[in-house]
Amino acid sequence: MGTAKTTAGRPPSKGRQRIEIRYIEDKAKRQVAFSKRRTGVFKKASEVSQLCGAHVAVVVFSEGGKAFAIGNPSVEDVLRAYDPLPGEEGACLLQVEDDDAACRWAVESTLRQAEETKAHVEAEQARMNAFGEKVMQAKGGRLFWWEADVEHLGVAELPEFARALQRLRDNVQRHVDKLSSDAAAAPSPTPLLLLQ
Repeated sequence: MGTAKTTAGRPPSKGRQRIEIRYIEDKAKRQVAFSKRRTGVFKKASEVSQLCGAHVAVVVFSEGGKAFAIGNPSVEDVLRAYDPLPGEEGACLLQVEDDDAACRWAVESTLRQAEETKAHVEAEQARMNAFGEKVMQAKGGRLFWWEADVEHLGVAELPEFARALQRLRDNVQRHVDKLSSDAAAAPSPTPLLLLQ
């Protein structure tokens, strides 16, 4: 009996095999292995957390020094539980005997922070909407917002208007620089020789 062949005429693959655990010399293969193994470690950490309710933090640094992390409830919470910042309230959260109180404190703290952030975002949106309305009123019948009559803007709107104009100027300058560099990089047309 001959060797089995697949429909493409190739021998079947050997499937998953054990590999020897040792340093990978080839940089490209090492990077691929790092990426796959990191994903696998993170998946296992997530499973342990979900299945067992464990607090988990995994931090992996690549050869280039880039950090990759996963944690539950978060990497920061787990690390601070075992090494709190000086003077930090609620330190050693995970070491508290009453886990319900610790979890309640963490949830309430997170909710407070979320509410504060939401209120800050809403206030900033309202401020920017009011600024936009003022600029549209100052624009009058002009076509573009940057043509607004600054005499109609208040003291509070002028610095924001100046920042908006500066951002516009910077964007235009970046576009001009890109067009200039593209034009400089483009090959110049070869001159035609006229035959006589």
